[in-house]
Amino acid sequence: MIAPRRFLPSIRSLLALEAVDRLGTATAAADELSLTHSAVSRQLKVLEEQLAVSLLIRQGKRLQLTPAGAAYAQSVRTILNDLARESLNLKATGSRDRLNLAILPAFGMHWLNPRLRSFCDAYPDITVNQTTRVAPFDFERENFDAALHFGARDWAGMEYLPLANERVLAVCAPNFADDLPMPPQRLLEMPLLHLDSRPGAWEQWFQKHGCDAPHLRGMLFDQFANMVEAAAAGFGAALLPDFLASKELKAGRLATASSGYMDAGGTYYLIWPKSRTPSESLSQLIDWLSRSADVPAGAVAEPQAGQSG
Repeated sequence: MIAPRRFLPSIRSLLALEAVDRLGTATAAADELSLTHSAVSRQLKVLEEQLAVSLLIRQGKRLQLTPAGAAYAQSVRTILNDLARESLNLKATGSRDRLNLAILPAFGMHWLNPRLRSFCDAYPDITVNQTTRVAPFDFERENFDAALHFGARDWAGMEYLPLANERVLAVCAPNFADDLPMPPQRLLEMPLLHLDSRPGAWEQWFQKHGCDAPHLRGMLFDQFANMVEAAAAGFGAALLPDFLASKELKAGRLATASSGYMDAGGTYYLIWPKSRTPSESLSQLIDWLSRSADVPAGAVAEPQAGQSG
């Protein structure tokens, strides 16, 4: 038993409290929950008696939560949402094993997912769930078996499987400028698009092309997907990883702004906690990805830190 019964209110009472907090009246809460006004009031009264704390101030038909009630309702909302997600997860997965992965959106979509098709065909009893995370998180607090990470081996307490090194290419809309691709010096005069998790990327690119670039300007984005669309719309040139640039070039939505891929000094990894023994399903994914990786496990240079892609 995780806690004494007196600390575990019924789901009905918690749903009533959450709805009243969000909607402001017992009448509105009753309509949403398909209950009567008196049934909602009764659930709230039962909850207050069980916890021995005043949660509501009653002003005629309107209910206002006390500070303690409002704080409790916020916690209840988080717990109910977590419970709903887990129930949906279980219902969708059924009796199959499941793997919960935290993915980087662009790399997950354009590198991992095309390769996962054959993994899912080989292991039909495993369901791979994916949730976007673009920054490090706490494995102890979030229900993930493994994650995609870009940068260095700088996440303490993790095992690392290198998947791909990153090369970047300067790209732009086909009608962005005449005589594409252009020399790096000319690109300095153009608007440039930046990813907020890759500070200094353009400066590094220009430095490797022998150009000083102290005052770069341009639009800022938090994900590659939005930056790609802005580049295709002609807002500026963008530095894209090869797995993303190649698809856009092939589709004709983007063109090479300045020739040549450049090693970005970063590696994409699958990581998982050292403190846990990988489940059979995760072990199968690790083994399969080790055969699908674009970079040998022993041939990884220490890249710059970062978490995006």
